[in-house]
Amino acid sequence: MSWNLAELNIAKMRYEPESAQMRDFNAALDSVNALADASAGFVWRLLSEGENPQDDWVFNDPGWLVNMSLWENLEALMAFIRSELHLSIMKRRGEWFQPQNQATLVLWWVPEGHIPTVAEAQERLEALRRNGSSPHAFGFSEAFPPPTP
Repeated sequence: MSWNLAELNIAKMRYEPESAQMRDFNAALDSVNALADASAGFVWRLLSEGENPQDDWVFNDPGWLVNMSLWENLEALMAFIRSELHLSIMKRRGEWFQPQNQATLVLWWVPEGHIPTVAEAQERLEALRRNGSSPHAFGFSEAFPPPTP
């Protein structure tokens, strides 16, 4: 069986989405998403066109941004997040997003062809927060390899 790496990260905005303070972040989104879409090893990302991915999110708060994607492997995801464009945005995240005292990112392996739901991703994030890193839910600092048969 082949596997893809699922990634979820959430961020609580400091300001209203359309506020002047969020202008630079909003202006960079299309470029960052286009870079992800064109990256080697990219498989899929959650799109919110015409729908609200937060609809089934327990936070039930439009102030939370939800980003979810699939990658062929950890190396492909790492290459994207280490890109100059992505790093330039990450360096400024404190301007736009509130600091959190718990995990806001989770990784896990899914069978190739499976598209995870937001509810599935939420469960993985909660498992990481509750139990720490495991093959079920982990972060970059303690990544696990894909399952073996």
